[in-house]
Amino acid sequence: MCRHLGYLGPATSLRALVYDGEHSLEQQSYAPRMTQGNLLNADGFGIGWYDRDRTPVRFRRAQPIWTDTSFREVAGVVRSTCAVAAIRSATSGFPVDESCAQPFRAGSRLFSHNGTIDDFAGVEDRLRNLAGDLGGVQDARAPVDSALLFAIAARRWRVGESLGDGLAGVIRDVAGLAPGRYNLLAADGVALAATTWGDSLFVRATPAEIRIASEPLDGGPGWQAVPERSLVTADLVSGVRMTPL
Repeated sequence: MCRHLGYLGPATSLRALVYDGEHSLEQQSYAPRMTQGNLLNADGFGIGWYDRDRTPVRFRRAQPIWTDTSFREVAGVVRSTCAVAAIRSATSGFPVDESCAQPFRAGSRLFSHNGTIDDFAGVEDRLRNLAGDLGGVQDARAPVDSALLFAIAARRWRVGESLGDGLAGVIRDVAGLAPGRYNLLAADGVALAATTWGDSLFVRATPAEIRIASEPLDGGPGWQAVPERSLVTADLVSGVRMTPL
């Protein structure tokens, strides 16, 4: 499955977030340690970050992250206090296309899905009914199962649900329709939220910064495994909270 990470803290470079650490996100693209059913995450990558006005900006590609030397160079001079990054292992039947690379974006929020919807074809119509009107949410039209999970989250956020409640609502809506792996991650510039449902997730938090990642990014202390079927919400005021789903 794919791998992703979220960051909240002092301004740091995108290169530090993606490339630093002996188990960095870049290394997880060709040597993941905890992934299920695949050896590589080489079908694209993306990173979204927030500028000074809390506007999310993205860079996405359909190639392996280790092949994009230009991004590595540019990432060294781009800094942000909040970011979401993802590397992709495409599920069979979905294209290797930049539009499928995450994070997706809806207004001020970024979204990533690490997982798959089992028997997607059998439940696609019902998921589209749950998603509702996709107008104005361009990424919800991407030709991949994750896009409809994103569309459902975006609909919930649009009616006023919090970042974490929106993700928890997706799980409630979808898990009863189709089994699958529903590790979701979202950011809004000042907070992070994530779910565990079928795959690994870890948190490392200090008073100054919070990192949420599919796998620990290094061998240092402080990484805490998130229990299966949990919702994680985090910000720098209240810290990290984990609740069962």
